[in-house]
Amino acid sequence: MKRIPHGVYATVFSVAALGLIVNMLLLIGALPLVFLLITTDPMKSWPLLAVALPLAAPALVGAFTAFREFGLGGLGPVRAFWQGVRAAGLRALGWGVAVTVVLVVLLVDVRALSNTEFAVVLVPLLLVLAVLVTAIGIVGLVAIAEVPGARFGEVLRSATVLAVRRWWLTLATLAMIAVQFAVFTTAPALAIGITAAPVLYVAWSGSRYSLRPVLPAEPAPASA
Repeated sequence: MKRIPHGVYATVFSVAALGLIVNMLLLIGALPLVFLLITTDPMKSWPLLAVALPLAAPALVGAFTAFREFGLGGLGPVRAFWQGVRAAGLRALGWGVAVTVVLVVLLVDVRALSNTEFAVVLVPLLLVLAVLVTAIGIVGLVAIAEVPGARFGEVLRSATVLAVRRWWLTLATLAMIAVQFAVFTTAPALAIGITAAPVLYVAWSGSRYSLRPVLPAEPAPASA
């Protein structure tokens, strides 16, 4: 029987450590949102959730930065996470506020129109727009993590065009996030402690691939 090379164990350990550390830091960075989701009824506490949602955006950018640095063999996950937050946290917060405002407007309109004669036409359209805005929001956060100095208009334009152009990747990202939400509703500890990082890694890698036409050239990995 062949022995498993020591490098395989090291890689598995590094990936596991990355996931656990990112999950812990995400919990810290998104604590207000997580607390509200666990302790309140989202249908009743949605105004508070709308306030807490943008506050999680800097933590997501930190996670995306940690994933990138891990692939490049650069900073460790803790240093990379906080470097991402410091470099792009404010831009991510502003982006999160903008996306959340649009989502709230769309979903309030859905609720207001659901019992009217226009519901058959307008409600599906508004829901599709809400899904599209969610996708653009995710791709935009990845763009901000990759290019912290990018202007808001550049991020919006690139995220909108490329999220639609690479629609299959966008759908895969949204499907993974939907699964993560379903896991969270049934087993919050599992979703927070185990599955959050893998799901976000899939969202990051797919969105980053979509953004490749507008991203700067990647540096060579440190191990190269």
